[in-house]
This record gives sequence, structure tokens and C-alpha cells, in this order.
Amino acid sequence: MSARRPRLRLVAIVAALAAATILVAPGPVHAGTTKTYVVLYKGTSVPADAANTIAAAGGSLTVAYRQIGVAIASSDSPTFRSALLADSRIQGASATEGFGIRLEDDDVAADPVLPSTPAPGADSLSGLQWDMDQIHAPEARAINGGSPDVLVGDIDTGLDYTHPDLAANVDDANSANCVSGVAVQGKVAANDDNGHGTHTAGTIAAELNGIGIVGIAPNVSIAGIKAGNADGFFFPEAVICAFMWAGSHGFDVTNNSYFADPWLFNCKNDPEQRAIWQAERRAIKFAMGNGVAVVASAGNQSDDLAHPTQDVTSPDDTTPVTRAITNACSVVPAEVPGVITVAADGNLELKSFYSSYGIGVVDLTAPGGDSILQLTPAAVNGRVLSTWPASLLNVTCAAARRVVDASGATYCYQQGTSMAGPHVVGVAALVISQFGHMMPGAVASILNSTADPLPCPPDPSIYDPFPAVDNGAPQVCTGGPAYNSFNGHGQVDALAAIS
Repeated sequence: MSARRPRLRLVAIVAALAAATILVAPGPVHAGTTKTYVVLYKGTSVPADAANTIAAAGGSLTVAYRQIGVAIASSDSPTFRSALLADSRIQGASATEGFGIRLEDDDVAADPVLPSTPAPGADSLSGLQWDMDQIHAPEARAINGGSPDVLVGDIDTGLDYTHPDLAANVDDANSANCVSGVAVQGKVAANDDNGHGTHTAGTIAAELNGIGIVGIAPNVSIAGIKAGNADGFFFPEAVICAFMWAGSHGFDVTNNSYFADPWLFNCKNDPEQRAIWQAERRAIKFAMGNGVAVVASAGNQSDDLAHPTQDVTSPDDTTPVTRAITNACSVVPAEVPGVITVAADGNLELKSFYSSYGIGVVDLTAPGGDSILQLTPAAVNGRVLSTWPASLLNVTCAAARRVVDASGATYCYQQGTSMAGPHVVGVAALVISQFGHMMPGAVASILNSTADPLPCPPDPSIYDPFPAVDNGAPQVCTGGPAYNSFNGHGQVDALAAIS
């Protein structure tokens, strides 16, 4: 194994201690009244007296991310925000209450080459993995099954570190629970209490062990970075924490199958939305600047993200508010520059009926499933099969979608762009395993240039029954075979990417 990962872990520990100042809130906490705030400073640093100024405003500092000028604070004072904004060094502040984003309903320059091992063969349920055949994953891993020196972060609801298809590949030291806004290290802390994160992790890195399914990169290391809670909500403080953790712990690539901003479409002309939006963007850019390729799912709204006009979806943890929007409003992380954004397709290699899309937004497409338009002999229910926690199988996986391997290992069929993104992450992990550690732009270039071009559908009327969720507009594909709004540069191709 290369010496890179242990060295980075040591650097990460030092960097994390320098980056985050964690304080215990003084005095009593009034249950039900204390709110969490994101505090955005005008400069890209947090002043040394931040704890004192936050306390003077009636709150307490929870964590300061000094590299990006963002602090997380808490307060039960109704005047806390206005008092903070009296400090001329603060650009914005916003309570994160009411700004959680729920997981969407899934029914709708390189280092030396890394030591890696081919992973030919199949597991007991591989015959159900139409998605892997479609992107030539079995042929790719027969050449390179991934290197354990490649570290993948699954920013999700955590992952089941005991699942027999994942346990061998889970990196305990680099896993963390970020739900509170402060990272709690370890795979136990990052355990999945929803199921979604375990599913995405299996597509990336399920082990070739004779049991169940095989991931695209079955030999890489994967760490759960838990930013979503049991109910599937991703709050801003958790998302910021997750990217800061990834950026300071030597991750190569992260999967992001969720929306991170306070609203589905985040408008920078709103002062409260803007503070959180900019804080999240700073954290994402920090991670990318430290060598982390960021892959994000496009969403399940059937929306043209390049031409938004209305948002009826958010805030979805309270009561959605219908509002007119423009291109001044964007989706995080899907529309952050440098992020690799992925749409979903089905077994007929057509965009899935639910997948959002957009010229200049979508980079690639990958199998996410389609239970309505693309049922085939290989994809009998249209969905993607992957790992699921045994303790949650009968709780969060619908009965018709449950699969139990002869060994007793548990799996679930799901569909959504949440399932598409991990396919691209897995291929990115193989690319890094094959060619060595590289910056995110180089990873994106290889994935885009080796994708299989997919033209716009020959009969666009098949999407007529599925207009955009947010504005009711018909789905329209624009562009040519080399690049279009539905498929970006095309469907990710694992074999071509490592060749």
C-alpha cells in the first residue's frame, strides 16, 4: 500500500485541530427554544474572538471552520441574529431550523499508480445487477478492482458497517457522524439508521466475496460521513461539517445523493438563504481544493435545472411555499462549479422519467432505474439492487423490493438519481486506482471524455405524462449526441474510463 494515506491521516488530524474550535455551550439550554445558526464571515477566516462576540450576542460557538470563514453557533435568544449582524465582520447569519432537505422519494496531476488487484467473477446476486452490465463494470474490475489506498466518502445517512458486503471495506478512522454540525469520529457513530446510505455505499464498494452483489470498485476503502438523520433530513450544519471532514482527511471522491441547500432552489437574493448557500459552497470548494472529487445527483423532480421558474417543493421539512424563481436560484451541490452532476437512466438507456436534467448542469448519466418506462427482462422491476441494513429491511424497504441472499445478507431495490450518482463515484474510484491520485478536474475530464454518448430520445412524447414537479413544464431534451440536456456527455463507462 502507498504511504500516502497514513501520511494524510496524520496531516488531517493536525489540520482538523487547527480548523475547528469546539466549545461547550455555557449555561442552561432551554429545551425547544435553542436554534442552530450558520454564521458567515466576510473573510475566509473566523476571528479569534468569535466565541466572545457570539456569546455577547446571546449564543454559544459550537464549531469554527477557520479555513472557510464559517462558524456554527446556537442560541435561544430571539434577537441573536440581529445582534450578530451588528458585527461588521459578519456577512450573514441564518437559523437552520426549517431549512432541512429531506431525501427525495426514490420512487419518483497524478501520483504513481496505486497498488490494486483485479476483481473478476461474480457473487450470488450478480445476475440481478443489470446496472453494472450496462456500464461495463464487470469487465473493468476484471482489470482493476480498485485500490484500498483510494478513499471514498459516502456523504449520506451513514452506512451499515456490519453488512457482510461492506464490512471489509469500511474505513473506521475516516468515518464520522456530522449530523450535529460537529464531527464525531468512527464507523459506529456513522451507522445508518435510514437505509439510503447503505444502498449507495453498496453500489460503490460492495465486496467480491461470493455473497450478494458486487460494487463497481470492490477493493477500495469507503467511509460513511453521516450528514442525514434517520428521517432523511440534511441540515446545513451537517453538510458543511461533512465537506470539511472530507477536505481535511484525504478523501479522493465523495458521493452526494441529496440536496444540501435550505431550499431545493436556493436564491442568493434572499439574505437568509444566501448565508447558508455561501457557507455550503465554501465548504464544497474547500474539499475540492484539497483533492476531493465531488459527485452529486441531479434530483428526481423532472425539472430543467438550467431554466427554473418555480419552486413548489421547499422547505420540505415544514410547509412548502410556492415561489417564482430564476437562474439566480440554484441547487447545491449539483450546480456548484466543479461538481460532477449525474442524471439517471434506465435499462433502455433513456433518461429516467423522474430525473432532473439541464444544459450546463448535467455532466453524465448513469443507471438509476425506471419502474415505468424501462421495464425489461433484465430489469424486471426497473430498479437498482444494492445493500440494505438487516435491521431496517422490514421497516424502510417496501416488501416487494426486499431480497435476502442465501447467506442471510439483505438487499433492497430502489430507483432515483440517488442510485445513479454512486455509479459515477465507483468509476471515479477505479480511475484513481488505475492512474493514481489526481485533482477533481482531471477525474471529471476522464469520466466525461470516456462516456458513451447518448442522443436525445427518438420519441420525446414518452415523457409527456411526467411534467416538471415544480412548474409543470414538459420535459424537453436539447443538444446533440455528444452533449445534451438529458444525458450530458453520455453514460459513464467503467471499462473505457480505465482504458
